[in-house]
Amino acid sequence: MKLDKAAIKNEFQRHDRDTGSCEVQIALLTREIEALTAHLKANKKDHSSRYGLLRKVQNRRKLLEYFKRENADGYYTLVKKLGLRAK
Repeated sequence: MKLDKAAIKNEFQRHDRDTGSCEVQIALLTREIEALTAHLKANKKDHSSRYGLLRKVQNRRKLLEYFKRENADGYYTLVKKLGLRAK
């Protein structure tokens, strides 16, 4: 369940020192959500992880709304690249 954060950052960063842009944060949250979802399929009674998953989903949703408001073209590109469903 360990994520390769450096590889995700390299793929989505705007420039070489970028670690906190919306694209990077959304991509990291998406990978963490995928890992937690797989974990919860195997461990159905792990309620604390389920709570963490809900918090990550909510945080990603807020970041996506902000990113869409600020940069619509970049938002649609990111959603397509991550395989998320566009609203």
